[in-house]
Amino acid sequence: MKLRKSGRTLLATATILGLGLGLTSCSPSNTVDFVYVTASKNNPGQISVYKVDSESGALTQIQDSPYPSGGRNPVGTITSPDGKYLYVINKDDNSIVEFAIGTDGKIYQQQTCNTPGSEPVALTMNASETLLYVVDFFSPTTPGGPVYSSANPGPGALIVYPVDKTTGNIGGSGCAPVQQTFVDANNVTQTATYVPIGFQPTGVNALANGNSVFVAAQDGLPSATSTLGVVDAFDVNSSGTLSPVTTYPTGTAPSSIASDPTNRFLYVTDSRQNQLITYTILSTGILNASQNPPVKTDTFPVAITVDPRGFYIYVANYNASDINAYAINQSTGTPSAVAGASAYATGAGPSCVLVEPGLGRFIYTANFIDNTVTGMELNPNTGALTANQNSPYLSAGQPTCAAAIPHGNHSTQAVSATAGS
Repeated sequence: MKLRKSGRTLLATATILGLGLGLTSCSPSNTVDFVYVTASKNNPGQISVYKVDSESGALTQIQDSPYPSGGRNPVGTITSPDGKYLYVINKDDNSIVEFAIGTDGKIYQQQTCNTPGSEPVALTMNASETLLYVVDFFSPTTPGGPVYSSANPGPGALIVYPVDKTTGNIGGSGCAPVQQTFVDANNVTQTATYVPIGFQPTGVNALANGNSVFVAAQDGLPSATSTLGVVDAFDVNSSGTLSPVTTYPTGTAPSSIASDPTNRFLYVTDSRQNQLITYTILSTGILNASQNPPVKTDTFPVAITVDPRGFYIYVANYNASDINAYAINQSTGTPSAVAGASAYATGAGPSCVLVEPGLGRFIYTANFIDNTVTGMELNPNTGALTANQNSPYLSAGQPTCAAAIPHGNHSTQAVSATAGS
């Protein structure tokens, strides 16, 4: 078991945000990152592990890849801020699985925890590696009671776990979430291991400063009575206790969510209207909708990432099988298409997009339909993309999401992350 030595390598995943921080390694290497791609076709699910060439961005699977995901239907994955641990949510088993990451990129299963509700769909970790946020598609009907289901739909759930930075374990040996207090639909104050959120949740985002967390959901009410999406906003203290701010209407089918590294702007994709919505973040998690209209995307956007420098946004469009690239107005947060191509082709059905955290120079998508990973190089001056050497790269069947850690003799970017279905 060849575990990674303690060091300040940094967090990256499906949704990549961040602050710049110069770091170096002690030994030279042409490997800039290791990339981890979850795949859902087999039972149990699988994790393909790749090393990334620092010159070309080309991916090469390491020995023994793919690895078991520890459960069925893995749909989201992130890495810890120190690069020592990988976390995977398995939707069909209602589980979170922790893996230790070796210095050679190999992964070793450690802890498995079950969530209070069912069908976990998204997760993220704060930058200080003290809190893990997980979103369940269905919450329990009452604290400690049976959970909702597709036959009896109900709200989702946001769960917060304390993280042991030494072991990477969540919730201690008993996988215990932080206890939360909320007022239920009957105006009764409840104490539980979660807080209820909107129906059909799709993504979660924690600000880089750790003060607020946002959840996108496709219905504030059951789909039979509502066609409006929402963002649920919460303040969070250092122990993980959530305080609701308010719920904001957001398009009709919010599908992914991300914020910029300066904690000023929040972005939400709408897969029904094919658009990108912008908010300004005020103090204590308050959102103001942009005065500018939403920006058009290609067909069925499902994933979003902000580059670690905070200059560009990349949106993966599942039906169009491409990426849209946008430059961020640093004063208003308004995105505008980068010069050049209006869209960049990926493999079929991109379900996830990330910018590697080592140099912030390469971007990857997990392509669900054709079982590939697409790699591109990011021009930091323009935001434009060009295809990587030998891209696309084969993955295990039906890849769903991706995460990465930096490695080798190069500076890195500090990033915060979100990942989900």
